[in-house]
Amino acid sequence: MDSEHAEGLSHGLAQHGIVVGVDGSDQSTCALLWAAREAERRASPLYVVTAYTVPVFAASSMDAGYATVDDDVIRESAQAVLNEALTHVEGMAVDVHPRIETGDAAGVLLDLSEEAELMVVGSRGRGGFVGRLLGSVSSALPAHAKCPTVVVPVCSGARLGHPELDRKPRRDREQQAAPVEPIVVVGVDGSEQARTASLAAAEEARSRGLPLSVICSVAPFNGSLAWVPAPVDREALHADLAVQLAAGRDWLKSHFPDVDIRVDLVDGPPAEVLIEASATAELLVVGTRGRGGFAGMLMGSTSQGVLHHARGPVLVVPDKADPRLEDRSSFGPMIAPTR
Repeated sequence: MDSEHAEGLSHGLAQHGIVVGVDGSDQSTCALLWAAREAERRASPLYVVTAYTVPVFAASSMDAGYATVDDDVIRESAQAVLNEALTHVEGMAVDVHPRIETGDAAGVLLDLSEEAELMVVGSRGRGGFVGRLLGSVSSALPAHAKCPTVVVPVCSGARLGHPELDRKPRRDREQQAAPVEPIVVVGVDGSEQARTASLAAAEEARSRGLPLSVICSVAPFNGSLAWVPAPVDREALHADLAVQLAAGRDWLKSHFPDVDIRVDLVDGPPAEVLIEASATAELLVVGTRGRGGFAGMLMGSTSQGVLHHARGPVLVVPDKADPRLEDRSSFGPMIAPTR
């Protein structure tokens, strides 16, 4: 790794590189390890990025004006965080490029997302420098990034391939561990954004050689939906949704014939259903800003809730044009998105 890569300043990213933001927190370390494994799997370069801002504050003296903290001092701290992060990926078969950037962390990562293949951040980062908490970044970045973003919570070290990171006694970990089938999960709601997410999820499942579980949840009708003009026939609703899900599965299968695709219609609040699925999924996939689709399944709010409480990695797929969406209607009924 050349020292010039650490400068970061105006160097562009290699096409299709994976970018991970680090801030010294446990969350960002988990994100780094996940990103490094993904970079190995894809044979993509990995950019390990930390960012900092120089605080400016009003001087409390007879002389009016503003004072700044020495940039060199903060940059040295940033370098220390970056150096510590790099120790976690030593020996891995990945081309690592460390970068230190100046500016707001969310803004820096959003700029880099224009060239990156994938962005990776931790959820609720608490370490790092003033103005750089990854908690805010993990909320802002997925909604506005130009490429897919993975948000990684603090997971077990064994799940990340680094069991030495687990702080619980080995006996406790072994007692809690239960064999589960690796699977990719995607949440759908009938919106165009959800269909885009399901295509991305199928691609992830195919590249990993895993089954794909397509989950649609129907939120319970309670007092908050008292405005519903007539009683809802849930059996009829489930029957209609089952037909639409089957059509969607046939559509996905036409584009991914080698992927084992399963559909599951579940009663329950969408965010809670997906959070529960994230506990065992290899990867959970959601779309952004879904507005059409089934009652109570707005993916915009659901994806935000999932990001902050998921127990495994969550891939957030931005809305984008995809020619494969054009033939969905030919496979059966679907809900037209509302605009």
